[in-house]
Amino acid sequence: MKILLTVHQFFPQYAAGTEVLTLSVARELITRGYEVHVLTGHPGIKELQDEDRFDEYDFEGIHVYRFHHAYTPMAGQISMIEVGYDNQLAAKYFGQILEKFKPGVVHFFHLNRLGTGLIEHAVRAGIPCFMTPTDFWSICPTGQLVLGDGKLCSGPSAYAGNCVKHFAQSTKKGWAGKVAQWLPTVAIDLLVRLTQAEIMPPYPQQVEVKAISSRLAKNVTRLNQLSKIISPNSFMTEKLIKFGVSPELIVQSAFGVEVPKELIKVDRQSLRQPFRVGYIGTLAPHKGCHILIDAFKALPGGKAILKIYGNLEDLPEYSCVLKRFADTVDNIEFCGIFHNSKISEVLADLDVLVVPSLWYENTPLVVYSAQAANCPVIASDLPGISEVIRDQVNGLLFETGNVEELAKRLSRFIGEPDLVSQLSTNAVQPKSTVTYVDELSKIWEGK
Repeated sequence: MKILLTVHQFFPQYAAGTEVLTLSVARELITRGYEVHVLTGHPGIKELQDEDRFDEYDFEGIHVYRFHHAYTPMAGQISMIEVGYDNQLAAKYFGQILEKFKPGVVHFFHLNRLGTGLIEHAVRAGIPCFMTPTDFWSICPTGQLVLGDGKLCSGPSAYAGNCVKHFAQSTKKGWAGKVAQWLPTVAIDLLVRLTQAEIMPPYPQQVEVKAISSRLAKNVTRLNQLSKIISPNSFMTEKLIKFGVSPELIVQSAFGVEVPKELIKVDRQSLRQPFRVGYIGTLAPHKGCHILIDAFKALPGGKAILKIYGNLEDLPEYSCVLKRFADTVDNIEFCGIFHNSKISEVLADLDVLVVPSLWYENTPLVVYSAQAANCPVIASDLPGISEVIRDQVNGLLFETGNVEELAKRLSRFIGEPDLVSQLSTNAVQPKSTVTYVDELSKIWEGK
């Protein structure tokens, strides 16, 4: 059988959690005899003509179709918001791929840059289609459920007024951004409602306001056309149902990770000197690496080493901030990136992994990998993480964004040498990619 997977970005340029999950599933399917192709979005330049936004390449034996997305008018669409979630050019390209490749199953791992219109194309073609949401993109324009001021968000308001407010604050400088900052969400909801009813006279960004306010309903309508949705945790399930996804469509199944046949596990009976703290992930503000650096500064000098693994080129401005923070303290190393096959070696070199996320993480794969390696985890106390890491059992949790609390959690390892051994003993072995694909296969077959 032929299977088509989709993702918002892919290897070799991008290697975060969703990309790793997609690649791992593709590899396992290929070992089982399936023919697997991948359709990916890709950040493209604005100047490309519509017909030049597509290319193909092969990565590790997997054929990849690529759509070079940009926030610019294309295929007659003028809304920059709309081309992100309902891209007609990408949907047309997807339709051509379906005709050419003729997959028996389509599985969406992410639809940013491609759009939920792909679902309608697959349904019209009579192809069973499924989705694993790896973040909250289908509900939230940013995918993170975080407000413009950095506070956690419960989701779009009645008319997506809070989303419009966030958009105005992040894209408009001067008086427009300031007005949006001080207007209450209920007032912006009213503005959106009047705009939808064509009562408001024309005003700047009216097209974008309409696109934002239509986004949730259009996405959810399309999600409800899927054969099944594989939700990775109960928090995601609750959010999907809250915003209108049919509960009957949802099957809950945690992600699987590739566990090396010869997993490197260290003897964690005693704490190493100096104590080795690690961060593995995207270097972006919502991932909270700056919180970790600030907390690390509070530890006694010479007692610990902080190793930061991530691509400094992804967001250079933020990376510069991290380097500036780190310049004032010794024993912080920026270690760059590594091939995912080396994950067990990297974790073997750590005494504890810190996941200081500032958004509702959808259970990062690195948490599962750390548990596979019996590596204790200190993490933000957020639903997607706390379903795996239990405080005082196989790790420690701290209040999201609280530098002082994180510093106290780190200090405990220095003051309690047996803590590493205690927490590592209780590590919960994660689901393997093999088991995860077993589950996907049964879902695809309707079992």
